[in-house]
Amino acid sequence: MQINHKIFRQYDIRGVAEEDLGSELVTALGSALATHLAGAGGAPTIVVGRDCRLTSPRLFEALTTGMRACGANIIDIGIVPTPVLYFAAFHLEPDGAVIITGSHNPGQDNGFKMLRGKSSIYGDEIVAIRDRIVSEDFCTAEQPGSMQVRDVSDAYIDYLQSTLALGEKRGKVVVDAGNGTGGPLAQVLYRKLGYEVVPVHCEMDGRFPNHHPDPTVEANLADLKSAVREHKADLGIALDGDADRIGAIDSKGRVLWGDQLLILYGRALLKEVPGATIIGEVKCSQSLYDELERAGGNAVMSQVGHSLIKAKMKECGALLAGEMSGHIFFAHRFLGFDDGIYAGARLLEILSNGDASLADLYDTLPKMVNTPEIRVECADDIKFQVVEYVTQRLRDSDSVKSVIDVDGVRANFGDGWGLVRASNTQPSLVLRCEAESESRLASIQSILEDEITRAKAAQAT
Repeated sequence: MQINHKIFRQYDIRGVAEEDLGSELVTALGSALATHLAGAGGAPTIVVGRDCRLTSPRLFEALTTGMRACGANIIDIGIVPTPVLYFAAFHLEPDGAVIITGSHNPGQDNGFKMLRGKSSIYGDEIVAIRDRIVSEDFCTAEQPGSMQVRDVSDAYIDYLQSTLALGEKRGKVVVDAGNGTGGPLAQVLYRKLGYEVVPVHCEMDGRFPNHHPDPTVEANLADLKSAVREHKADLGIALDGDADRIGAIDSKGRVLWGDQLLILYGRALLKEVPGATIIGEVKCSQSLYDELERAGGNAVMSQVGHSLIKAKMKECGALLAGEMSGHIFFAHRFLGFDDGIYAGARLLEILSNGDASLADLYDTLPKMVNTPEIRVECADDIKFQVVEYVTQRLRDSDSVKSVIDVDGVRANFGDGWGLVRASNTQPSLVLRCEAESESRLASIQSILEDEITRAKAAQAT
């Protein structure tokens, strides 16, 4: 059995489906996960969902075959967004859950996000599952486990609707789901809330024929901007491939990135719960932390990664968290997991309770001079060493005032900052910079890029 060990990442398992996720390996993964979840409690119950990628049916068959061989009882919830799988973990209370998804990656990719109970499996637990696969350390069962089909989508929509507190105002929203799994349910929810919904690429198609399902890349929002303009809509909401991330634009076509949305969500939350703890991550603008503190909140900086942030929320008792990538986590009136569909509904809730449009709210945000996320190709086997090299170089630099190393290196230059970190999902480095002027921004970005080039050269020798 061929195993590409690089597919076992910090908080999921992901690779090119037809190269890295052969059926024999995925069957072994199912057996390893069932054994891991069984513990001393006997045959586990595991909820399994999948996205609309063309390889998902094969992976579902292989995964559940391995699980059932170890006696696990499967609840198949069908083709669903990742947040519906998370909801099912609370609604059905299984021993574990798995969503088969490549998230925002290209159509040829696929993977697995896994839960033990209601908590994400990540880090050392993924390593333990990998080691179990390598050693073929699986439990055995006299009879295969059962398989049943359950539809939890209606219960999910009903629950989301029950948590919202909308005011009187309504409007028109364009939804671009990028042909991922979120389009159908997002339309249902927003219409139930009384909004006029204009769908764009909301038909599920695992080939993603119209654009890449990643709302952090502005080029992927072109169709959404055009539709908002054409239909004179109040705003546009974009979802990634498995709908656990949100993107948004206002009626003027301006993008609200994850940290800007988190400011709006945070302001609204702090009116209800003064002093609440809100978590951002290392890519977020310094203005996010400043604004939340100014509004009376306790702003905390975290590592990047949905599993890591959910764990940090529990540790800090945070009611809200968010990432630049559009993962937004509400523990306030909600269950604490990242859900792009629900985040869109909370944005509609904010707009329904006031006279301001999203364009008006955009104008209240601090003016940021910064880059979007910049991805630089870097092989998986050297990317962490490259970051270590850059970190030490920046620590030793006279132009750097201080360094935050909670995740990669975030260097404070006094009049701006720059971040270099290794992506946990792709063979790349992630950069982001912020400064007081465009010229200084370019200078900081150049410093980071030069250090990365130097670090790659050092690894090559």
